[in-house]
Amino acid sequence: MSSVAVLWVAASSPNPDPMNTCGLVRALESSRVLSRCQNQRVNNGRRNQTTQTTWSSSSSVMSFRRRRSSVVSSSLVAHPAGEIDLSSEEKVYNVVLRQAALVNKQLRSTSPVLDDVKKPQDIIRPGSLSLLAEAYDRCGEVCAEYAKTFYLGTLLMTPERRKAIWAIYVWCRRTDELVDGPNASHITPMALDRWEARLEDLFHGRAFDMLDAALADTVTRYPVDIQPFRDMIEGMRMDLRKSRYNNFDELYLYCYYVAGTVGLMSVPVMGINPKSKATTESVYNAALALGIANQLTNILRDVGEDARRGRVYLPQDELAQAGLSDEDIFAGKVTDKWRNFMRLQLKRARMFFDEAEKGVTELDAASRWPVWASLLLYRRILDEIEANDYNNFTKRAYVGKVKKIAALPLAYAKSVVKVSS
Repeated sequence: MSSVAVLWVAASSPNPDPMNTCGLVRALESSRVLSRCQNQRVNNGRRNQTTQTTWSSSSSVMSFRRRRSSVVSSSLVAHPAGEIDLSSEEKVYNVVLRQAALVNKQLRSTSPVLDDVKKPQDIIRPGSLSLLAEAYDRCGEVCAEYAKTFYLGTLLMTPERRKAIWAIYVWCRRTDELVDGPNASHITPMALDRWEARLEDLFHGRAFDMLDAALADTVTRYPVDIQPFRDMIEGMRMDLRKSRYNNFDELYLYCYYVAGTVGLMSVPVMGINPKSKATTESVYNAALALGIANQLTNILRDVGEDARRGRVYLPQDELAQAGLSDEDIFAGKVTDKWRNFMRLQLKRARMFFDEAEKGVTELDAASRWPVWASLLLYRRILDEIEANDYNNFTKRAYVGKVKKIAALPLAYAKSVVKVSS
């Protein structure tokens, strides 16, 4: 959940990199990522022109450049049928491009509502305005009950944006509850299929209940794409069938599904500062980075809790390279091997936070403060893991109330920084 669609590829070396996974070398060299990818696009099931995609960075500052090339990347695997295997980062980046295009389309349009979604008047019936207001209020109540800090941050937004963010939050929470809630043991893939069909109805203005109605209204007012919502449901499907991740490429896709999607859903509502010179695409990449960083933080914080549920959300190949296994995690003993492994995992999470920071300054002024506050507070959970001597088996890292309050002035100071010129 960046720019997050970062391809972590380094030049070949006589010494194998400890973070190498399936040909994607995730080099963490003094917080630098050197990556380069030549990406062959296939249109309509057959080879077409080749686009080389190059990612580069210095001190975790990543930039995206595209140029035509006839060179086919050796990191991509071609099947006999002519299909190309893309890394998870590349797959996710395609969603970023789609969302950015949707926003740009609206910016070019004279109408605030896109042509391919229903307009508010199509779903609002006489006498229903009060019901719609009640629906948004209920979303706010749910947000206030289950995400107090986040809720307080939304109060800093404009009323319209605040309501829309509440509606998105509630849908995400309800989706997550399907596999993590009290009835999770009864949830089947078929139930998730029904939930996705209900999502499709919602995007066509057919709300099943009051909470659906709030989101159905929101997606008519902002250029929100349905794909991140579909992808979040796919993340729930993944949780039903998968409890191990072979490498970071697999884990990255999971993090996108369950958290990176939230960033893509939210940016259209939060808005981009009209004075920003950054591309829409780069802002969405940063939002995606924040989602990925948050989910990696969740995973690193909850290692012990997940282990007690029989789940290990850590790259298996990286565990093996560190001399660790699932048995070590289930034993819950902090060793030097574990500390060294965790240092690398924390370093990667911080790199995603670094990338996310670049995009926050490009958001609309009314949205920057709560996003900065959320970013800074979540990032501090990583500091707390270190303070607990990397014991995330029996100690839960959290940011205390005093530290939360102390972070608000810093978040405000960062929120008033001028956008790129």
